[in-house]
Amino acid sequence: FSPQHLDDDTVSGSNWITENNVQHSLSQTTKTTRKPYCGYTQQTLSKREQVEQESLLAGIQWPKPPDGKIAFEQSTDPTQSDFVIVKPSRFFKVGDQLEVLVRMRDFQGKPKQYGGDYLQARIHSPVLKAGAAGRIVDCQNGLYKVFFTLLWPGEVKVSVSLVHPSEAIQVLLRLREERPDRVYFKSSFKSGRYSETTECNVCLPGGLPVCNFTDLYTGEPWFCYKPRKLSCASRISHAKGGYLKGLLTHEESLFFQSDVNIKRPILSSGPDSVIVKPKAFTDLISVDRAEDPSASPSGYYYEDQWRSRTHWIHNFNKSDEITECLQGKVIHLFGDSTIRQWFEYLTAFVPDLVEFNLGSPKNVGPFMSVDLKHNILLKFRCHGPPIRFSTVFSSELRYIANELDGIVGGRNTVIAITIWSHFSTFPVEVYIRRLRNIRRAIIQLLDRSPKTVIVIRTANVQELGPEVSLFNSDWYSFQLDSVMRKMFSGIAVHFVDAWEMSVAHYLPHNLHPNGIIVKNQIDAFLSYVCPLQT
Repeated sequence: FSPQHLDDDTVSGSNWITENNVQHSLSQTTKTTRKPYCGYTQQTLSKREQVEQESLLAGIQWPKPPDGKIAFEQSTDPTQSDFVIVKPSRFFKVGDQLEVLVRMRDFQGKPKQYGGDYLQARIHSPVLKAGAAGRIVDCQNGLYKVFFTLLWPGEVKVSVSLVHPSEAIQVLLRLREERPDRVYFKSSFKSGRYSETTECNVCLPGGLPVCNFTDLYTGEPWFCYKPRKLSCASRISHAKGGYLKGLLTHEESLFFQSDVNIKRPILSSGPDSVIVKPKAFTDLISVDRAEDPSASPSGYYYEDQWRSRTHWIHNFNKSDEITECLQGKVIHLFGDSTIRQWFEYLTAFVPDLVEFNLGSPKNVGPFMSVDLKHNILLKFRCHGPPIRFSTVFSSELRYIANELDGIVGGRNTVIAITIWSHFSTFPVEVYIRRLRNIRRAIIQLLDRSPKTVIVIRTANVQELGPEVSLFNSDWYSFQLDSVMRKMFSGIAVHFVDAWEMSVAHYLPHNLHPNGIIVKNQIDAFLSYVCPLQT
């Protein structure tokens, strides 16, 4: 990882840029004093890992409002803010850039003087069921530029929304560093008829005896308070404990109001659409072969079908096309409930793929579907703790890196991974460590079996309210996703950009995207497994 990488304008793959980003150089981030977080004080990193971690943390540094408490009236008001399309009536053709200027105002109607608001933006043509995400640049003075690439002809409409004002982001930052316990977990211990339940986490406040369940292979930390009478070895299950309440002061809670400043539209003060003419027949859009996880946008919807700009996607509309693609293969799906959706979709859609009942808890797994006729095996297993699933048996609580170490690999092995949502309540170092372990296992697997197909499904956006925002905000997901794309760039893995696929679509945001979006994710996934023979 070379230090000059740090002053790159773009946060790779994240569609978020800070102008004049040069001030976020290494020296500054190293000096920022961050409260060391329990399990991370013991982390011994090699020089290279240290440099990478600092670089990753520098890359997601967020612009801060001026010091001192900012009153609600002075915070960003989406209804008084607006956007304008730059030169809306000029001649646009497919392939051109469209620029939009967003101007933020506070609740008193005064222009904001600083940046740090978190926005999402897309262009779309409802009649064509077409849509694409925009790239946002924070000018750090209350103005934001949004850049769109016009990818289809017709009337194209611009939509911009304020996900959180900058003042709310500061609260989310504070919670991430100071309240990593805001989601807590529990384990049951059992011997004979006697059982006890205690609290668990990546890190527990001291003072009481604990059971150290740190993984021997990956070093992933996990602790539970020691049961009063039982031994640590008697742990039988893991489950989510709950969510802490009362995390905000009254003043802070004003920054998190559903109909006021969470995911609210910002309207245009002029035209909000442009007319795009087709390209001349001679210069058809070419598909760039190289896969660049930071290409913006990575794709777009047209007639409800996702078209990637980096590789051809085949639409697997008939189940027998999927059967033909997966014949003779073993498919391992690792991660959270958003990749369990892939297991459910494939099992439901492909008639010969029949779920084999392993007797696992509903929604938790592990799950397995088998097609004996075509020799297809499809498996799902959740990632290791922290995971907010209710009741995972201890014996099934496994880390992705260790599972990968146990896979032989080869051209009939397919692996898909997603890991993000359950890490949003922890300092980013916790996530970086997890990805470092998974990446090491992937590199080793590809080294022994280079023909193994490995696909990473990114995070996606979701519906947000005042509660959910404090634990699972898109802003947290966005930060983790930016880190993930950087850490996995330059390795022979493929990306399914679930993030843009959820931002660009017309359906309301949902943690578990709707069926049509899942179908498009599967089409993108299978197109890596069975690329068109060109």
